[in-house]
Parts: sequence; C-alpha cells; structure tokens
Amino acid sequence: MSVHEFIDAEKAEFPVTVMCEVFGVSRSAYYERARRGPSARKLRREELARKVTVVHEASRRTYGSPRVHAALVQQGEVVSEKTIAAVMQEKCLTARSRRAFRVATTDSRFTERVAPNLLDRNFMATRPNQVWVTDVTALPVLGGWVYLASILDLYSRRIVGWDISDANDTALAQSALQSAVLQRGPPPGVLHHSDRGSPYGSKDYVRQLDELGFVRSMSRKGNCWDNAVAESFFSTLEFECVQGRVFADLEHARSVIADYLDAFYNPVRLHSTNGFQSPIVSELFFHSHPQAA
Repeated sequence: MSVHEFIDAEKAEFPVTVMCEVFGVSRSAYYERARRGPSARKLRREELARKVTVVHEASRRTYGSPRVHAALVQQGEVVSEKTIAAVMQEKCLTARSRRAFRVATTDSRFTERVAPNLLDRNFMATRPNQVWVTDVTALPVLGGWVYLASILDLYSRRIVGWDISDANDTALAQSALQSAVLQRGPPPGVLHHSDRGSPYGSKDYVRQLDELGFVRSMSRKGNCWDNAVAESFFSTLEFECVQGRVFADLEHARSVIADYLDAFYNPVRLHSTNGFQSPIVSELFFHSHPQAA
C-alpha cells in the first residue's frame, strides 16, 4: 500500500493535512492524484485480483498460483505466474496444506490369483481406455469406516467408475468395475492394474475381467509406488474433498464424493499431467484432435 493509498484509507479518522505532514507528502500532490483517480496500473491490478479470487474460490480454495495462472490463461488473460503469485500473496489466497492421510486397505494374504506387474510404473498412456488403475481407500464415518473403490483412466486421470460400501470386498470392486464398463464401453485389451488386494485376485473378479477382455496387472507385494497414480488420486481426494471430516454415514459419504467427482474433479480440475486441462477436456481434445494427441 502506497502512502497516498494509506491516506485515502485513513482520512475518515485522521486529518489529511496532518497525515501529509507526517509522511512528508505535498498536499497539492495528494489532492491532484485524488482528482485524477486511480492509475491504469492500479485498476488492472484490482481487476486481476478479482479474477484470481474467483478462480481460487471455484477451485474450492485448493489451487496454488500455477493452477490459478493456467486457468486465467485459458480464459484469455496475458499475465505471468509470478504476477499471479504476488496477487495471491497480497490477497492472502493460499492452497490448503496437504496432510498425510491413508488408511491401509490392502490385504493380500488371501489373494487367489496374482498377476505380473505389466504396468511397471509406466504411468503415461497415449489414449483413453488404454490403461485403467484401481484401488480402495477407507473413509471415516460415525462409528467406523466405509470403503471407496475407484477406477482411473491413466490417459486423462478421469475417474471412470467408482462405488462405496461398508465392506471392502469383491462385490465392491466388481461394482466399481461395472460402473466403469457401463460408462466407457471399453474395447478388449485394456490393461487393468491394481494392488494385490484379495478382491482383485478373487475368482469372481478375475472371471469378470477375463470375460470383458481386460489384461491383468498387479503391483509387487508391499510396493505402493507400483500403483502411484491411484494413490495420488486418493491423496487429492482427501486434500480437496474429505478435508478431515467424518461423514454421517455411507450415503452422506456417497453424496459428497459424487458431487466432488461430477462437479469438480472430472470436468473442472486442472491436471499438470494433462497440460493443465481437466480430465474431461483432455479426452474431448483427444477425440477432436486425434492427430495432435
């Protein structure tokens, strides 16, 4: 804040003459500036601050300056990320701090059919429906836990199928898979990667994958990095949606997760791996520009 701006802000409380004397400002210069009004640079800064605030709020206050900058550039703004970072600092706009949160859900003691690690940490797909990764996380509810199974398309990072249950079992894994298949209608040959959780190696789940023409891949035992993208999604979910809350019950958790995925994560959230496009926009671009993808 400049001296003139400070005088403007405080003139209802203190005489302008006194403040000009205290700060060594010419009264005539002060009044001349007041007559001219705010400069074009100041007006531009205020306009930019309004736009930054709108984007930050729309991101559910989760975007830092890189994503805010990317969103504004997509809106046609010509501005540097450094300027956006400065504006956010002036307005005290920050992304919330992430905290470690992950309840272990993998139990491979009773996994019947283990598959080789065909994905081998190659987390970049060249088209949609080439590689799906899946995992389960626990969400806190009053009196216990419920379990979210999700399936993510590696090309766009889009969640293509999911379900919630009070049991981490084969039925939950199958329900998430069925929702993904109904939504996507994938061709045979999609690589399906999971950890070694017993639902993913059960006879019923493997039979379903075989019937649909999936190629099975599993992480190595006890190695979470082999399924890092699925793990990363759950970290993002906690940071941007769960936020440490305890849900009332399973249906409350389902409602909140559905709103997050359908209204923000899939259609809106900018992903750095997509060139700061949302999952849905990334897929739309692929289908409309197949030569460039």
